[in-house]
Amino acid sequence: MEMIKVSSSHLELVGYNPFDKILRIQFRDGSIYDYQNVPEHVFWNLMNAASHGRYHAAHIKTKYSYVRIW
Repeated sequence: MEMIKVSSSHLELVGYNPFDKILRIQFRDGSIYDYQNVPEHVFWNLMNAASHGRYHAAHIKTKYSYVRIW
């Protein structure tokens, strides 16, 4: 999965696998989470948000199940 650097105080890298609908986020503390069953438009909304961290907190963090992979 290609990871894209974002300008954020909390998020560092974001990637998306459209086939498996997995949104991967690497945070500045080094932790990496895979959010499952995320629609592609949510990924694009995150990438285009004025604040990536705020969008994550409001629309992803508590709405999708996740697995911490690191």
